[in-house]
Amino acid sequence: MIKAIKGFNDILPAQSAKWLYLESILADVLGRYGYEHIRLPIVEQTDLFARAIGGATDIVEKEMYSFTDKSDPPTPLTLRPEGTAGAVRAVNEHNLLRGDTPKLWYIGPMFRYERPQKGRYRQFHQIGVESFGSALPDADAELIAMTHLMWQELGLKDEMRLQLNSLGEIDERHAYREALVTYLTDKQEQLDEDSKRRLTTNPLRILDSKEASTQALLIDAPKLADFLGEESVAHFEQVQGYLTELGINFEINPHLVRGLDYYNKTVFEWVTDKLGSQATVCAGGRYDGLVGQLKSADNRDTKGDNKPVKSEPAVGFAMGLERLLLLMEVVAPIADMPACDVFVVAHPEVYSAGIGYAQNLRYSRPDLRVKMASATSLKAQMKKADKSGAALTVIIAQQEIDDKTISIKDMQTGEQKTAAQDWLADKENFSRRK
Repeated sequence: MIKAIKGFNDILPAQSAKWLYLESILADVLGRYGYEHIRLPIVEQTDLFARAIGGATDIVEKEMYSFTDKSDPPTPLTLRPEGTAGAVRAVNEHNLLRGDTPKLWYIGPMFRYERPQKGRYRQFHQIGVESFGSALPDADAELIAMTHLMWQELGLKDEMRLQLNSLGEIDERHAYREALVTYLTDKQEQLDEDSKRRLTTNPLRILDSKEASTQALLIDAPKLADFLGEESVAHFEQVQGYLTELGINFEINPHLVRGLDYYNKTVFEWVTDKLGSQATVCAGGRYDGLVGQLKSADNRDTKGDNKPVKSEPAVGFAMGLERLLLLMEVVAPIADMPACDVFVVAHPEVYSAGIGYAQNLRYSRPDLRVKMASATSLKAQMKKADKSGAALTVIIAQQEIDDKTISIKDMQTGEQKTAAQDWLADKENFSRRK
């Protein structure tokens, strides 16, 4: 028997109803803030991610699913490992920034080759949000405020902690990187193996090491905050001021750097301790240089005047839906959702009348989910009704047709009554369970 690939999981109907519920709440909050939905391809050119994410990142070095297509010459392609690069590519390609400041969101599967574990799979799902066109700190604060509202709507506001940091601008970060490398080079033998490798490729990621021994070495290391210029400091302080005004608690985490090269200034993570070790549920930040970086291959203006391509400020975040659902299972479980509200059972001899009744009910009560079984015996149909999870079963036989009535069985109490054919058309008689 052929089975699913390791790390690529089926989401069965019992779980998918909860996914749809979660996604509907997130989409509602996004709509309240005026964000518009965009649908992006799953496959992009490999170079898009190498240039955007950074060649020295774990994603590009070890985790991408890449292949070549059948064109001549073959084109290197990659299953998207994250969504921001594709969103920026789309914004550039379709000139969405021309006279506008788009606010976009997308949802769908991402792909990374890593060891599967609970809440972290090789095919995983994210909602991503990108806000373009504003360099001001209010754009950073708006995204964080929006996620804060999402936690309230999901019943998670007491389970999430907001961590903030500022990475400054690229020149400030480079100066800090040199100081950090100098400090750690003398202590290289005391680093864990991953950190030794990152010392020459992506040293800021050492700050995020989970090894206690490495974290102990970092206590006396240079601090990124000491390398920030006045503008970066003022921007970060204003973000904090907005959050304080909104009543959103936060903590400064000087080791928060994010794993992608395109970030600058504000970075943030929402973390929880309800999933074992501290887990990140949502993360993002500002990436003011990425739009320009991806406009042309050499980051030069295509007009030929050799000036750097003008970028556009942007800020965004992504949240993993698998991890968010795991958290909800622990602290705010989503109730099981039956496949239907009303199950219609009809005697085989008058089954066509049952089909007609069910169809009319779907027209008159679009808020209800109405289901039928095939035209088997009444006993077989009732068994399916029992398993459906429906609140009510409508039973139609020759007697009901003659009397222009229906029989209604309450599937929780077992009580059965006779009612007029249009009884269910009135919402006051029966409402869908929430």
